[in-house]
Amino acid sequence: MDLQDDEAQQLYFNEVVPLGVEELMRSASEQFSPASAESCLLKAYEMAPNSLTVLVALYRFYYDQRRYLDAIHIASKAMTEVAPLISFPDHWSEITFNDLANGVMSSFSLVRFYLLALKACAYLHLQINQISEAVRMLNKVVELDIQDRLGAKLMLQSLGPVVVVDNANVTARSS
Repeated sequence: MDLQDDEAQQLYFNEVVPLGVEELMRSASEQFSPASAESCLLKAYEMAPNSLTVLVALYRFYYDQRRYLDAIHIASKAMTEVAPLISFPDHWSEITFNDLANGVMSSFSLVRFYLLALKACAYLHLQINQISEAVRMLNKVVELDIQDRLGAKLMLQSLGPVVVVDNANVTARSS
C-alpha cells in the first residue's frame, strides 16, 4: 500500500465540530497573545475533546510554542482517538502489519494520520532528548511503512548508528 496516495475519504478536517468550536478556533488564530490563543483552543478542546480538528489545532499551537511535552500529549490523544476507528490496538507498539491492512479497509486517511502522528511524537521525543523512545517509535513506523513514504527511515538514519527495522528484519546500522 502506498501511504502517499490520497483517496476521496473524509479527512479529520472535514469533520463536523460542535457549534461554537469553529468560532473558538478561528478566534485563536486571530489572537496576538499566545495565552489568549491557548485559552480559545482549550475552550474548544473542552467542548470537543475527541475532535481531531481541535486536537490538530492544539498540537500545532504547542509545537509552534516549542511546548514539546504538551504537543506529545496531544498527538498521543489524537492516536488514542483514531485507534478504535481503524481497529488498531490501544498502544502503538502493538500494531502489526495485519492491523495496518485491516485499518486501511476502514479508512486509509486515518491510518496515514495515525502513522504521521506517531512520527510526530518521535520527532518531539528527539527534541526533548528522549532518543530511545523516538527510535522505538520511528522503528514502528518503518516496520509498517515498508516503502518509507512517510520518511521515518530517513529520520532514523539521520540519527547515526541506531537500530533500524528494514522489512521486519532488525539490523544495526553502522556509521
